[in-house]
Amino acid sequence: MRWKQEDKTGDLPGLSRDPCFSATNPSAFLSPRRNFYYITILRDPVSRYLSEWRHVQRGATWKASLHVCDGRSPTTEELPSCYAGDDWLGCSLQEFMECPYNLANNRQVRMLSDLSLVGCYNLSVMPEEQRNKVLLDSAKENLKRMAFFGLTEFQRKTQYLFEKTFNMNFISPFTQYNSTRASSVEIDEQTQQRIEALNFLDVELYDYAKDLFLQRYQYTRQKEHQEARRKRQEQRKILRAQRRERGRNGSAADYAGNVERWR
Repeated sequence: MRWKQEDKTGDLPGLSRDPCFSATNPSAFLSPRRNFYYITILRDPVSRYLSEWRHVQRGATWKASLHVCDGRSPTTEELPSCYAGDDWLGCSLQEFMECPYNLANNRQVRMLSDLSLVGCYNLSVMPEEQRNKVLLDSAKENLKRMAFFGLTEFQRKTQYLFEKTFNMNFISPFTQYNSTRASSVEIDEQTQQRIEALNFLDVELYDYAKDLFLQRYQYTRQKEHQEARRKRQEQRKILRAQRRERGRNGSAADYAGNVERWR
């Protein structure tokens, strides 16, 4: 993904550091002389879940992820593994869905929320219903405060908003790929509903994100049209002023010519 920068983003409103990143403290690695903006891309929860399953099925793992929260990694009791051995190579979708500790469940909410608000991975800190509400509210708030976020299912609109937000133009247009590894997986309605149930927080977050995304898109388009209309009006004013000036100059020249003839 390549783009060309046309001008600086210094006029963008500053954003405070997202609390959901406090566990790893990225500010320790960032230069204080630069502005940083958190951005993310969300995906339809069912498609994202199926894509991750296919990824894991091919042997991918997240063993290098420390899941540090409030200064420590979770214990094996707090975050048990879904499989024995080095990876989960060849796992079936049924096996993937049946693991209650699978971090693929509601991954987007968990990645966007401030886990320290719910005791990180310690599920005994508060009732499950309260925990879910706190996580979802935190994810929504952090998403709303981001300088930019996009949706996988709206590639061109995502490109448009990114370019307008950061005053950059990509060299080539984004392509909407409807044929993906997730789309190649055929599932029945019962499995679809099971995946939605396992990812009910992500489903609600995605609905919220989609509504907010389209609002931002419409607002930016309207603002662009208003600016274009303002520029056209200014241009017409300049042209009218130039015509009036030429008219006055022409009248003065005619008068001067007549004076010479009268002599």
